[in-house]
Amino acid sequence: MQEFDVIVVGGGHAGVEAALAAARLSYKVCLITLDINNIAQTPCNPSIGGPAKGVVVREIDALGGQMGKTTDHTCLQMKMLNTAKGPGVQCLRAQIDKLRYPKYMQDVILSNANITILQTMVKKLIVKEHQCLGIIDENNEEIYSKATILTTGTYLEASILVGHEMKQEGPDHQRSATGLSVQLRDLGFNIMRLKTGTPPRIAKESIDFDECEIQLGSLGEYAFSYETTDFLALDKQVPCYLIHTSPLTHQIIQEHLKESAMYSGNIKGTGPRYCPSIEDKIVRFADKERHQLFLEPESLSNNSIYLQGFSTSMPPHIQELMVHSLPGLKEAKFLKYAYAIEYDAIDPMQLKLSLETKLIENLFTAGQINGTSGYEEAAGQGLIAGINACLKIQNKAPLILKRNESYIGLMIDDLVTKGTKEPYRLLTSRSEYRLLLRHDNADIRLRKYGYEVGLVSQQLYQQFLNKLKDIEELKTIITQLKVKNYPEIKDYALNQQTSIDHMSALTINEFIKRPEIKLMEVVPLLHLEKQYSKEVIEQVEIQIKYEGYLKKQQKDAQELEKLENFMIPENINYDDIQHLAIEARQKLNKIRPATIGQASRISGVNPSDITMLMIYLKLR
Repeated sequence: MQEFDVIVVGGGHAGVEAALAAARLSYKVCLITLDINNIAQTPCNPSIGGPAKGVVVREIDALGGQMGKTTDHTCLQMKMLNTAKGPGVQCLRAQIDKLRYPKYMQDVILSNANITILQTMVKKLIVKEHQCLGIIDENNEEIYSKATILTTGTYLEASILVGHEMKQEGPDHQRSATGLSVQLRDLGFNIMRLKTGTPPRIAKESIDFDECEIQLGSLGEYAFSYETTDFLALDKQVPCYLIHTSPLTHQIIQEHLKESAMYSGNIKGTGPRYCPSIEDKIVRFADKERHQLFLEPESLSNNSIYLQGFSTSMPPHIQELMVHSLPGLKEAKFLKYAYAIEYDAIDPMQLKLSLETKLIENLFTAGQINGTSGYEEAAGQGLIAGINACLKIQNKAPLILKRNESYIGLMIDDLVTKGTKEPYRLLTSRSEYRLLLRHDNADIRLRKYGYEVGLVSQQLYQQFLNKLKDIEELKTIITQLKVKNYPEIKDYALNQQTSIDHMSALTINEFIKRPEIKLMEVVPLLHLEKQYSKEVIEQVEIQIKYEGYLKKQQKDAQELEKLENFMIPENINYDDIQHLAIEARQKLNKIRPATIGQASRISGVNPSDITMLMIYLKLR
């Protein structure tokens, strides 16, 4: 018999962040995985970040997590997306080296003395009086812990589907994790069957890149981690390529739809709406003449090219016809065929906002077992589950991130409050406050929490405080300086083709509110005694240019804050509240919201129900 503080089941992106968080907080952690070599693997796309997801990686770093640092050290390309749009939707995306990324993460895990790795399968949880005390593995060994975190990814009762064939396997021919789903169901958990998939991998030398449109990274110093100082130069970045499906591609897919696992009836699970298979795209968007695809390198150490956007469950011989119909891929050689995968997940409405399960105390879940898709969503949940497992051990209140202060908090609130019937994917459109939840200000929003829980060092936190001081200092300076005192600025304004009428009365603060004026270009003309970092100047410019919009969203967020601070007792009996609608009573009893704010977001709970609930609580 072995004993640990925290057991983490699964070594994917959620498991890694959960294990590292607990270990860095000085707890003894047992990380259980089916294969040590698969820790932090990226079985699907070789990329980290993108819309909303890239902001999550920055949030993970601000809280003291690992994903951003590992991405920065192992990337092949860095690209800032949506630069022509406002800061609320700008995001960073990295192509990572698929071999170096897990190796780097494994080195980080192995170098932590508080983490013990066991290569085995969890067969059963040890549960007594609705408390999880540990696990029993496939060798009937009992391992005890104060908290257990399930991060089983897509391995839980996993099945691989290609055409009419089905095999009980996990990704890349790994073992499927069997047995645990049965117990979870017996314990009262609602189990969902979900589906995802991955595209084929093509040999690089068999592609005619002259028929493809090159996609380069971004010029500049870009990184996910606030601690990164060594940036990947543009001339050292590896390009991706853009192509589109052809009419022949669509014809082949339409003619062979019944051979797809999805359309043959073999697939029972629900697939991701926002990352559908190529055959699903052709059927659902029949009016589209073509769909864009990206050719993405997987590593500097191999010749594998990932065909992004071409996920399919067609048989291999049909996959070949489909791929050979694409521009530049007429002679394509397959390194790996595409497949679909089904797996079990739990209903996330059976979780608390801390990611502890409502049914079993000291049992937490994170990642795809909660119905999400994506490495970033999993890592964000894993970090929060790891932190809250440790806080639970200390009998402290959990870390609950709000919707208006992080995409991680928004995602968890969506899952716990609204649930999901398909693999959940983060999108900027899911946020009511996306101008507040930006790539550039993740540390301003979350660094304090990372420091308070103990994952951010005193030194890093002091650097952050110095940054905040510099931001306020520079804002004060440019509010006091007048444009008329700087002839160079008048020349600059003329070069920017902006009006200089009555400019003598303008302050620098007012001047940079003009969209064509860049504070980064104006600051050197001021000849200030102190030099300010690029991050500080960028932050000041955004806060000034978008001041009106930011104030409006902050006001809305403050109204939400009042509702979020209105706590609902755990022992409340909603059947005792008169005048609640029947549907509202049923939903409130099922979800057991922690606050009035959360209750107001439950589908089927109307404003009148919230009013009755608030009156009842105030009288009580």
